[in-house]
Amino acid sequence: MSVKIKRKQKVNTAIPTASMPDIIFMLLLFFMVATTMKQFTGLKVELPGAKRVEKMQSKRHQTTIWIDRQNNVVMDDFAVPEGEITKLRNMVYQKLVEDPQLVVVFQVDQKSEMGRLIDVQHEVRTAFVNGARVIYSAIPL
Repeated sequence: MSVKIKRKQKVNTAIPTASMPDIIFMLLLFFMVATTMKQFTGLKVELPGAKRVEKMQSKRHQTTIWIDRQNNVVMDDFAVPEGEITKLRNMVYQKLVEDPQLVVVFQVDQKSEMGRLIDVQHEVRTAFVNGARVIYSAIPL
């Protein structure tokens, strides 16, 4: 007598990929809607008034330093720690090495301390070898 043993059918291990483009499109759409872009424009600064204001031709070769009324210093979205103002010299120097036509734009709150501005100006002047190219932002009166 012979015993017949039935063979098991092979299990299909393939993952169905027919709906994969739909899933990818839905994920892409979700992340496009849910993601926000970082929009940091520096510190909140109330600029002093001026009788005559000139607009800069190009913002291509400029870096901005903000000083707010709490005397916080930010250079191009990088905060300078309170007791480490000398780091600003290295930051400006690195920017100057990358772009020799660099112009430093100061946006200083009208209620900030003058001593803080003088410290920042000194660090910027020290970073420049042939004299600093500096612009002070203001609003027209």
